[in-house]
Amino acid sequence: MELTCVFIGQGLLQAEVAKSKLEAFGIPALLQYESVGPVYGLTVDGLGQVKVMVPAELAEEARMLLDEEEPLDTNETP
Repeated sequence: MELTCVFIGQGLLQAEVAKSKLEAFGIPALLQYESVGPVYGLTVDGLGQVKVMVPAELAEEARMLLDEEEPLDTNETP
């Protein structure tokens, strides 16, 4: 199966949010990153980058989902 990068986050938290959103819509996703980044908390020279990878045939749909803005919660107080 060919995988395609649809999102690059700075750190695991940002990438995990994107991955969770995709999985909620039925798109399988994997995270790809250098292991030394999270261990030492490095974010220079791409070490903090985390790529969200999806099957190539679902890449366009995944990008559209990630580009959508989240609706505001009407129960929130300003």
